[in-house]
Amino acid sequence: MREGIHPKFVPCKVTCACGNSFETMSTQPELRLEICSSCHPFYTGQQKFINRGGRVEKFKKKFNME
Repeated sequence: MREGIHPKFVPCKVTCACGNSFETMSTQPELRLEICSSCHPFYTGQQKFINRGGRVEKFKKKFNME
């Protein structure tokens, strides 16, 4: 790699809107997030799955092929 063209890789404090914070490495010294893994519905188990059916199921239902 060439010298002097890459940004500095520094410790970074990441803060979420929910109040959670952690440290990682980045080119920025501080990052602010709106949503993180501790408040995202997918990771907290609050996500709701809705089975709408795919195209094949709709076709079979439409032409009574079930």
